[in-house]
Amino acid sequence: MAKKERNPFKQLEASLKEAPPGMKKKVMNDIAAAKLIMDMASLFSINVGSALRKLFRTLGEH
Repeated sequence: MAKKERNPFKQLEASLKEAPPGMKKKVMNDIAAAKLIMDMASLFSINVGSALRKLFRTLGEH
């Protein structure tokens, strides 16, 4: 029979440890802040063009 190989991923998984609760909370807060900044940037950068087009269309009708 073939020699059984050790799975290197099992060794990596065995060395994982739980992160401290304080660190988890800080990371989750940082992710939430980054998501908020990205959403705000998207809101102001994507929708500004559409709002300006609508504004100029309405101004041109008068």
